[in-house]
Amino acid sequence: MQLTLLGSGSSAGTPVIGCQCETCRSDHPRNKRTRCSAAITLPDGQVILIDTGPDLRLQALREGLDRVDAVLYTHTHADHLHGIDDLRAFCQLQRAQIPLYGNADTVAHIHQKFAYTLRDPGDFWDLPVLSVHQVDRPFELFGTVVTPIPVQHGRIGILGYRIGDLAYLTDVSEIPSTSLKLLEGLSILLLDCLRYKPHYTHINLEQSLEYASRIEAQRTFMIHMTHEMEYEALGRQLPENVFVGYDGLKLRFDSQPSASEC
Repeated sequence: MQLTLLGSGSSAGTPVIGCQCETCRSDHPRNKRTRCSAAITLPDGQVILIDTGPDLRLQALREGLDRVDAVLYTHTHADHLHGIDDLRAFCQLQRAQIPLYGNADTVAHIHQKFAYTLRDPGDFWDLPVLSVHQVDRPFELFGTVVTPIPVQHGRIGILGYRIGDLAYLTDVSEIPSTSLKLLEGLSILLLDCLRYKPHYTHINLEQSLEYASRIEAQRTFMIHMTHEMEYEALGRQLPENVFVGYDGLKLRFDSQPSASEC
C-alpha cells in the first residue's frame, strides 16, 4: 500500500497570506504546504482519503488523483473538512456514491452543515453523492482493516487512523494511554508537529518528539506544520528516525489481515 501526503500544512497553509518570514519567502518546494490531508492507495487500486481540506482540488490535480473510494475524517474543522464539495468530481468520474467515516460528532456535523451532499445515486451527478457512517472501533474497508485512534484536540475528541503498520495522527494535544497501545509495532507514524512553542490544541516539536520516542515507530514524519517550521532548519534538529513531512511525500507500507482473518 502507499500513502501520499497531499498536504503537510496547518490551517493557514504556507506561505501565509501577507507574511514575509523566511519560510513564507522561501523558494524551497518543501516549504510550500497545503492544508493537511493524505491519500492511501490500496493494492487493488482503491483510494482512501484522510480528510478533505480546502486545497483538495489543487492537491488532486498535482498528484494526478482521479479516484476516491472512501474518506476517513479526523474531525470537522474547516481545514480538514471544507473541501468536501470537491468530492463531486470523483462521484461524476466513478458514477458511484462515496462513503465517509468519522466519529459521532463528525457524522452529526456533516448531517447539519453539508446535508446536501448526502444523497443516493440517481440520474444526476451535479452534486456530491455521499453517505456517512459512524465508527468507534476497527472496521473493514475494501478488505483492509482500519483502526480509529481516539486522541484529544484541545477539548474535543477526534480520530487518528491506523492501517496496517502505518498510523496518521493530526491535530493532537494528547494521546491517551489506551490509544498508545493501538500504536504498537508501527513502521510509519505521521504525527502532528504544529510549531516550536506550546499550543493548547496541538503538540509542539518537543512534545511530538516525546511521543515519537514513546511510540517507537521505525520512521516518524512530522505533519500539520505552521510557517514557523522551515524545512531544512527543522530537519537538522530531528533524530535519525524522525523526518519532516512535505507535500507529495510517498510512503509504502504493509497491510494487515482482513477483519475475517483476525
